[in-house]
Amino acid sequence: MADELDSYRRKRDFQRTTEPTGAGGASTSEPDGAGGASASERPRFVVQQHHARRLHWDLRLERDGVAASWAIPGGIPQTPKDNRLAVHTEDHPLEYLEWEGEIPRGEYGAGTVRVWDRGSYELHKWEPRKIEVSFQGERLRGRYALFAIGRRTGRDRAADDGTDQDSWMIHRMDPPENPERLPMPEHLRPMLARLAARLPRDPDNWSFEVKWDGIRALAYAQPGRLRLESRSLNEITATYPELRGLSEQLGMREAVLDGEIIAFDEHGRPSFERLQSRMHVTGAAHSRRLSVSTPVVYAIFDLLYLDGESLLTAPYAQRRARLADLDLGGPAWRVPETRFGEGQRLLDATRKQGLEGIVAKRLDSSYQPGARNGCWLKLKHTRRQELVIAGWLPGEGRRRERIGALLMGYFAAGDLRYAGRV
Repeated sequence: MADELDSYRRKRDFQRTTEPTGAGGASTSEPDGAGGASASERPRFVVQQHHARRLHWDLRLERDGVAASWAIPGGIPQTPKDNRLAVHTEDHPLEYLEWEGEIPRGEYGAGTVRVWDRGSYELHKWEPRKIEVSFQGERLRGRYALFAIGRRTGRDRAADDGTDQDSWMIHRMDPPENPERLPMPEHLRPMLARLAARLPRDPDNWSFEVKWDGIRALAYAQPGRLRLESRSLNEITATYPELRGLSEQLGMREAVLDGEIIAFDEHGRPSFERLQSRMHVTGAAHSRRLSVSTPVVYAIFDLLYLDGESLLTAPYAQRRARLADLDLGGPAWRVPETRFGEGQRLLDATRKQGLEGIVAKRLDSSYQPGARNGCWLKLKHTRRQELVIAGWLPGEGRRRERIGALLMGYFAAGDLRYAGRV
């Protein structure tokens, strides 16, 4: 056992990290391959969510007195069609099956480690380049295969592993645990709001939200991955690097979100002018600089897909409740408040704050991609100013015998001030 943990120990300074040394005598449940073994006799497994330089998941299997380990950047696949890279790393001590904590900066694998699931597994096959097991955990259940695919390249390195170790894949052999599980849609056009002049007459059947002066974006989040698409289905992920942490907060969940990307001015109001400096920028270095000088916020207001379930036909009230349950919020994303039945109050408040307006959404409305069917309404504030005609300018060319433009002004503090010409 000492030799098997040499690589593990060489990479760590146990004066700085609280990770187990492997010197203790942890209890073991040696696998004998017998399918009839009780849960207490079966070997253990753990899946740990590891927020290192990049988010990934560590799968560890109890075997021969150590925890055989794989780093899985894309999370555990939920369907047989979705294989994921699994980088075979060094063996860990059995105490790691129970360990959670912080690995200090500068240490190997620095970051936060939390248990995502644990349980026991039934062993079907353990060969040098192929393993088959059935997991019995709280979240992870079913038969899986781990198989080697050769030496990995620099592009395939796990988040915290700088050595040249074998690349493996993890494959779910059983059908999805939910037989009705649907694949994530690849592209959806956002549902649109129709311009309205007045509030709905039945406000109790509507939800009311601030209308943000930004750009619509749908977010497709999978474990360790985030893709952003604009209203015209153009990918804009690279333009807004500060939003990538959204997929980390979602962890192993898969979701399609609808929202608006906003930039704020120095007074905390949405500024489309500031946002324009971020749009159409694709260079990684330039985007990173702009994310500091002109940061954006992704205001999330709808949930269209979650963990194999399409929510397009669900009523808006239910979609908002499911969105709230995700408890999303971070440095560059949030779920703004919605007001049920309080349209007039929100309309008055946004007018006083100098905001663009509000959006009203029927609580029983489904999500119809690309449609502008009246189930969503937008009410914009129109700014008014009393003006006086202060003069005129002659026309030019064929209009030189006529008035070319009126000079407009307004009174402020008793003085007539120039406003422009029309």
